[in-house]
Amino acid sequence: MSNDVIEMVRSNQDIIMVDVRTPEEYREKRIPGSILLPDYEIRGRAAEVIPDRNARIVVYCRSGRRSAEAAKVLKDMGYQNVYDLGGIIDWPYETISGE
Repeated sequence: MSNDVIEMVRSNQDIIMVDVRTPEEYREKRIPGSILLPDYEIRGRAAEVIPDRNARIVVYCRSGRRSAEAAKVLKDMGYQNVYDLGGIIDWPYETISGE
């Protein structure tokens, strides 16, 4: 988990936080303000969920494997500013749960 990406998230710069885990994992624990876009839906739904390909996007998952792959897919789709936060298991700050 990069300190630069953590600082970007914590300073609330104009970013879109994307959780690429399953809906069940998202309900259990997530970073406040993040949106759910499961890794298996990125190719089909990214353009609808994140229409601005120049938006600053930070992706995360549970341990970092799915987020790394999701970041690569988004970049391959033409998104310019994609950052991989890694896994929520390493996130030292506030998380929320529920719907």
